[in-house]
Amino acid sequence: MSEAPHVPFTETKLPESPERLHRGALRLIDISASTMANIGPAYSFMFGFGLLVITAGIAAPLTIVAAIVAIALLGNTLSQFSRAHPSTGGFITFVGKTFGGTSAVTTALLAGAGYIVAISSVLVIAGGFFQILLQYYFNVSVPWIIFSVLFTAGAMVMMFRGVAVSTKLAGFFFAFELAVLLVVAIATLIMNGGHLSFAPFEPKNITNGFSGLAAGFPLAVYLFIGWENSAALAEETDNPRRNVPRAVFLSIGLMAVTYLILAYSTVTGFHYNGTALANSEIPFISVAHAVAGWLAFFAYMAGMTSTLGVLIAAVNSQCRLIFNAGREGLLPRWIGRVHPVRRTPVNAIITFVTLASVIVAIWALGHLIGGHTNSLDALNFFFESSTMGTILILVVYFLGNLALPFFYRKFRPQEFSVVKHVILPVLGMAAIAVPVYYLCKPGQPDPYDWFPYAALAVVVLSIIYATWLVRRDPGLGDRVGSIVADE
Repeated sequence: MSEAPHVPFTETKLPESPERLHRGALRLIDISASTMANIGPAYSFMFGFGLLVITAGIAAPLTIVAAIVAIALLGNTLSQFSRAHPSTGGFITFVGKTFGGTSAVTTALLAGAGYIVAISSVLVIAGGFFQILLQYYFNVSVPWIIFSVLFTAGAMVMMFRGVAVSTKLAGFFFAFELAVLLVVAIATLIMNGGHLSFAPFEPKNITNGFSGLAAGFPLAVYLFIGWENSAALAEETDNPRRNVPRAVFLSIGLMAVTYLILAYSTVTGFHYNGTALANSEIPFISVAHAVAGWLAFFAYMAGMTSTLGVLIAAVNSQCRLIFNAGREGLLPRWIGRVHPVRRTPVNAIITFVTLASVIVAIWALGHLIGGHTNSLDALNFFFESSTMGTILILVVYFLGNLALPFFYRKFRPQEFSVVKHVILPVLGMAAIAVPVYYLCKPGQPDPYDWFPYAALAVVVLSIIYATWLVRRDPGLGDRVGSIVADE
């Protein structure tokens, strides 16, 4: 009796008919809105700008300008890949298609780990922000964990129902937050029209000069995390080779203008007093209060809807990365299954949220065991987990830029451009190196000082596992990128 063919425990052989998502369910406006909802300008700006001011002073808007340039360079890389080979796998597919199976599995693990750690901060802050809102307006104190569980469960139900339903809801939340942000910003500028100046954009006002600008640069880059959302929705949109690049640059452009307006109006609202601004818990809320109490209420609501929009849009797109990795055999096959009727990646959604929830539980347990219950709050976890997740995500961005020139030389030599496919991605890698350095340099406070070592451990373990898996399944590399979004 002959032996059955050897199959690794991950069951990496693809079925004859791969699982497909709901093709054509989204339009350009849908994936653009989802991308901007994932960025979450209210959520990101409210919790991030105060830290930017601490590092760069009243010239913090210049840090955002530097981040815009860096993100635009990354946008070029993603757009070039998506025009040539649109894939739900995003950078995982692009790196793996270029460098082979080991790099694909490694990137899949790094991207999965990075996004799951980052999304855990969103799960927590969704409940934490609502806790802050209730405490402020009703003087009611309810543990944030209760609201986090409820909001997460509700978001998962919407995602199970279908990508069109959940994406449109996230887009609605985004439209509301954007309207409120701009109203508050414009009202602030009108109220302070008598003393407007260019001080926030003058380099001489940067605290500690270039080092202050560079120290805040990672925080400014984090404001844009989620800009790559549309690539993961490629399979579910019409004409992804056209729509994904358009959504990338439309989202980056609109968010860039929005952040600069918000940053300028906030600094102006504090009358260019960097100390007062840095001491404010949520500077934008303080500015809204100064204009009108009712505007502050709507600003709080915008922050809340923004957080929920990020939760929906981020899980929607990022779980599709590990879904595609499972579908192509880079991760366990069952992750790559879709609902037979709604065509949603249910298993990937559950896996993504469950692992993020486990991270939250481990973090809470660690603080309890260490006797640091005073730091067991949503904002503290948000800053810690978002920093750790960002380090891993930046590594994935770096690999994507590194792969672009090799990809075009290998698969599309007739379209190769020195500017688009060499100079711009090299500049993108240089731009990424700055935040990575400042996130990993020695001398940071606990627990941030061990995050670089944790990230390095994830990288090493991912490479070891990827090497082992590819040796067990030599055909894995050939399957990377085999499922093209529009084919």
